[in-house]
Amino acid sequence: MFARIAINLPAIQSAFDYAIPDHLVGKVHAGSLVTAPFGSRSVQGIVLELIEEPAVPETRFIHTLIDQQPVINQAQLQLAYWLETQTRAPLIECLALMLPPGLSKQADSLYTLQEENYQPEPGVETRLIRLLQRRGPLRGRQLQRALQRRNWKTVAESLLRREILARSSVLSPPSVRPLKIRSARLACTPEQARQITADIGRHGSEAHQRRIAMIDSLIREGEPLSVTWLYAESGGSMSDLRILEDQGLVLLSESEIWRDPLESLDFVPTTAPVLTADQQKVWLLLEKAQRDGTSPRIFLLHGVTGSGKTEIYLAAVAEALRQGKQAVVMVPEISLTPQTVRRFVSRFPGQVGLMHSKLSPGERYDTWRRVRDGQLPIIIGPRSALFAPLSNPGVLILDESHDDSYKEQSRAVRYHTRTAAAELASIHQCICIFGSATPDITTRYLAEQGQLQLLQLPNRILGHRQRIKTQSERLHITPVYRAYDHEAEAAELPPVEIVDMRAELKAGNRSYFSRSLQHALKDTLDAGHQAILFLNRRGGATYIFCRDCGSTLTCPRCGTALNQHLDQNNLRCHHCSYQRKMPSLCPECGSSRFKAFGAGTQRIENTLHDLFPVVRTLRWDRDTTGSRGAHDIILSHFAAHRADILIGTQMIAKGLDLPLVTLVGIVHADMGLNLPDFRSAERTFQILTQVAGRAGRSLLGGKVILQTYQPEHFVIRAAANHDYGAFYAFELQQRKSLRYPPFTRLARLIYQHNSDCSAEDEAKRMASMLRKQENFPADTTTLIGPAPCFYHQLNGLYRWQIIVRTPHPLQLLPDTLPEGWSLDVDPVSLL
Repeated sequence: MFARIAINLPAIQSAFDYAIPDHLVGKVHAGSLVTAPFGSRSVQGIVLELIEEPAVPETRFIHTLIDQQPVINQAQLQLAYWLETQTRAPLIECLALMLPPGLSKQADSLYTLQEENYQPEPGVETRLIRLLQRRGPLRGRQLQRALQRRNWKTVAESLLRREILARSSVLSPPSVRPLKIRSARLACTPEQARQITADIGRHGSEAHQRRIAMIDSLIREGEPLSVTWLYAESGGSMSDLRILEDQGLVLLSESEIWRDPLESLDFVPTTAPVLTADQQKVWLLLEKAQRDGTSPRIFLLHGVTGSGKTEIYLAAVAEALRQGKQAVVMVPEISLTPQTVRRFVSRFPGQVGLMHSKLSPGERYDTWRRVRDGQLPIIIGPRSALFAPLSNPGVLILDESHDDSYKEQSRAVRYHTRTAAAELASIHQCICIFGSATPDITTRYLAEQGQLQLLQLPNRILGHRQRIKTQSERLHITPVYRAYDHEAEAAELPPVEIVDMRAELKAGNRSYFSRSLQHALKDTLDAGHQAILFLNRRGGATYIFCRDCGSTLTCPRCGTALNQHLDQNNLRCHHCSYQRKMPSLCPECGSSRFKAFGAGTQRIENTLHDLFPVVRTLRWDRDTTGSRGAHDIILSHFAAHRADILIGTQMIAKGLDLPLVTLVGIVHADMGLNLPDFRSAERTFQILTQVAGRAGRSLLGGKVILQTYQPEHFVIRAAANHDYGAFYAFELQQRKSLRYPPFTRLARLIYQHNSDCSAEDEAKRMASMLRKQENFPADTTTLIGPAPCFYHQLNGLYRWQIIVRTPHPLQLLPDTLPEGWSLDVDPVSLL
C-alpha cells in the first residue's frame, strides 16, 4: 500500500508518494496526520489519498501515525483543493486551516555555533554570531524573528560551509494532547476503610491524620475524586495515596476530561417565540430548502437592524438538528461571540461548541476533537469556525456577512469566508445563509442576478406584544412602537440628526462634541439611560508634531505617524506595534513644543469626564480587549448598567442588543470616507448604519447624532435616512462607470522588499511580464500600477502593488509567484 502525502514544509507545492509499513496498513487513511522522511529530515504530512502504484520507482516508508483518526474528512479535503485553486496557496497551507493550533508542526533547522571564539565580520554576521553566543542553539524561525529584514540565511550558509556553524533538522511533537487527571475511589466498604486506616502509621501523627482525612473525603463524597482535590482537602500527597492503595483501601485511575470554555457559562433556557409574518414568510422558504433539498441553497437574508434575523438562524439550526445534522454559526468579531453564544446555548443547551483564537490551545483542541467525534452539533465562532470537522452540516450561517473580517488578509491562504462557505455548502448539499442589515454591493448584486436568493426582513421588531405590555407597566413607560401583527410590535428605526461640525467651529465650539450631542448626553444621563459613542480610532491622539519645525513623530519600521496612548504615556504604531516613550525634545530641531492632533477613544473618554465628572464610562477597543474574556466582561458590565456611556471603535458597531441605549453619538462620521479605495464609501455607509442601529432597540426609543464635516455627502445622507436602497443604486452606478466589482474582478499583487528601489524594479518587471503574455486580453483587462501601496512601508518592508482588473484573473496570473510576492484575489481593500 502507498499514500500520497502533502508535506508540511514552506514553499513545497507538490505531493509525494510514500510506502505504508505493514504495522500501519489499515490504520492510515486519507486525511491521516503522519510523520515521514523528507531528505535528511523527518517532517509532518497529511495523507491526501491511498494509491496502488506510486509515481516514482522507489519510495520511503511513513514513520509514524500521529492521530489514530483522520484529522481531515473528505469534505474538508475537497474544500482544501478548491482553496488551493482559488487562492494559489500551497495545498498544505489550505489543509492547515482545518487543524487546531499545536497539532500541526513544521520541521525546522537548529543552528549551533561550533567555534565559540570565532571573530565575525561586521554587519549581519556579527549579529548572528552574537545572538548564538548569547542564547545558545536556535531554530531557523527564532533567527527569522530576531533578524527580520536581514539576509541572515545567506550569511548562515557561508558559515556552515566553513564549519563555523552546524545545522540539524528538528521536528517538534504536537504541543496539544488530551488532558488526563488522576482520581481515587474507595476499594472497600466505608467501615473496612475506617478500620484499616486507623491501624496505618503512628496513631495521632500528621501522616496518620492526612490519610484519615483522605478516606473521610472519599466516604463523604461517595464517588471518585480528583487527587488534586483530595490534596487540597487533606493536605496529603501522592505518597499517602500510594500507601492507601497498597493496603487495598483505594483504587487510583486516570481519566480524560474535556477543556470546555462554556463549562461555567450561566444561561436561562428559552423557547422559540411565534414568528412574525415577515419572519414566517422567510422561514417557509428556508425550511423548504432544508427539507426538500431544493435549489437555491445560498440565501442572502437582508434585514434591517433589530428585524429578528437571529430568530431565523435559530429556526434553521433547530431544523438541522431535527434532521440529525449539524450547524455552523459565524460572526465577524470575537467580541460578538459572548452574546451570540448565550442566545444559542439558551435554546440548545449542551450542544454548542465555541472556536476562536482567544481560547487556550487545549480548549481549541478539545472542542475540535468533540466536533470530530460528533459530540457538538453546533459550532459558533469567527471565520475559522467554517473549518470545524463537521461530518454532515445542515446549515452554514454568516451573520453580518458584509464585514471585512470574513476575508483573510494576512496568511498565505487569502480566502473569503462567504465564497468558501458557499463552496462547502455545495459539497455537503446544505443551505448557507448570509445575513446582514447592509449587504455588500457584490453580494446584493449577485442576488439580483439570481445567483443566490434574496430574503428580506424590512421591519424592526420591538418585541412580542404581551412582553412589551408587561415591561411598560412595570417600568411606567409609554412605549414608542407601532402595531405590526397579532403577536408583535414594531419600532421605527431611530431618527438621525446630522450635525455640521463646520458650523460648530464657526460658533466657537472647538470641543470634540457638538452642542447638540452635549445636550443629548446630559438628557440621557439625567433619565438614567445609556449612550454609545463611536469613534473608529483608538488611542489618545492621531499624531504628534513639532510646532517649530512641523516634523511628525513616525514609526521607524512603517513610516506612519505614531499614535499617542495616554494610559501608558507612550507612542505606538498601530501597524507593527512599535512603541516608544514620548520624547522631551524634537529629534529634528531640538524643540520641546509638541502638539497632539486628532482624537482617539482615550481622549474622548477624558473629555467626557471633563464635561460630566461623575459619569461612569467603559472603553471597548483593541487596547481594552487584549486579555481573555475581556469582551464578555465589558459587555456584561454595560448590559448590567454598571456604566453610563460605552466608548468604542468598530467592535461596538455590530450585532449588540442593549435595551437601555437610547442615544448613539457618532463622533467623526467622515473617518475613512475619502481613502483611496473603491470600497471606502461602502465601508463608511455600512459602519454608520450599523452603529446607528444600536439605538432604540427597546420600548424606550432612541436617537442618533451624527457629527460630520461633509453633511451633504450622499453616504452621510443615505446612512442618516437608513436608506440602503438609495445608497446601493448610486454606488452600483459608480462601480459600473469605473469598471469595478461586481462588474469585473480584481486581483492584487504585492511585492515587499527592504529596499524601495528593488521593490519598484521588481514590480515593474512583473507588470511588463504580465502585459507581454500571449493570452493578455487587452480589451477586457487593465493593469493599475505598478505603484506604491497606500501604506508604503510596513514592518520595515517597502510595498509596491499591481492591481489586475479583469473578469477572470486566475487565467492571467502565473501558477506560482517569485519569492516576495503575495496574491489576493477579490481583495476587500486596496490600501
